[in-house]
Amino acid sequence: MAKGAFRGGSLGGGMNMNMMRQAQKMQQDMLKMQEELEQKEYEATAGGGAVTARINGSRELIALKIQPEAVDPDDVEMLEDMIVAAVNSAFRQAETAQAEQMSKLTGGINLGF
Repeated sequence: MAKGAFRGGSLGGGMNMNMMRQAQKMQQDMLKMQEELEQKEYEATAGGGAVTARINGSRELIALKIQPEAVDPDDVEMLEDMIVAAVNSAFRQAETAQAEQMSKLTGGINLGF
């Protein structure tokens, strides 16, 4: 009876090995994609181009450009709002691009990344 319980076990084991290989390949592909995405840069503007923010795929602000005409000592709050808007827009671009790439890699399955 014990023999009967293990019958077909190699088929199941083979299926598990195949699944493990696929998972390892997916993991390698994800690491490669992550490295590539970290190298990309995303840029966004606010205030009609008065403020430009550039970030990288590691979600680091790498450049912030402010046009001189955007600097009004009597309205610092507007400049602050434009900076926040530009930076947040660049972050959203990066997040969207990364989600699209992850979706391509996983075939649309949400793995919680």
